Amino acid sequence: MKYWRVFFAFVLALAVLFHPLSAEAANKRVAGKRAVANKDFSNKTLIASEFTKLNLENSNFSNSDLRGAVFNGSTLAGANLHGADLSDGIAYLVDFKGADLSDANLTEAMMLYSTFDDVDITGADFTNAVLDGFQIKKLCAVASGVNSKTGISTRKSLECD
Repeated sequence: MKYWRVFFAFVLALAVLFHPLSAEAANKRVAGKRAVANKDFSNKTLIASEFTKLNLENSNFSNSDLRGAVFNGSTLAGANLHGADLSDGIAYLVDFKGADLSDANLTEAMMLYSTFDDVDITGADFTNAVLDGFQIKKLCAVASGVNSKTGISTRKSLECD
């Protein structure tokens, strides 16, 4: 009887680990190498959603609630995150090339090993966000504006001055 419980627990664990879940699932997890480029996620509540190894190029996340969301190894090149709340989120190894991060709330976000080439960060709030030092210098070169929701200037939040 004891072995059947262990066997059942093992099978259940495998099923949970390998069963793909959609973005609309309970834990809102999207993983894999699927292309979901050009999708409209605007004005959605996607709290604690996971986007792993996805091509989200040119997708629209404007004004979405992404608090605690995880973007891991994904491409957000050309994506629209204007006014999005990604506070307490994680963007690890994410390509933000040409993305619109204007007026986004990125407070306390972990954004290590991510690239920010040609991004619009006008009014973005990076207060206590963790970024690579050379990326902060790159962002400080173009930082301007004040976040409409937090009232914090982009330059101050990046500690440019």
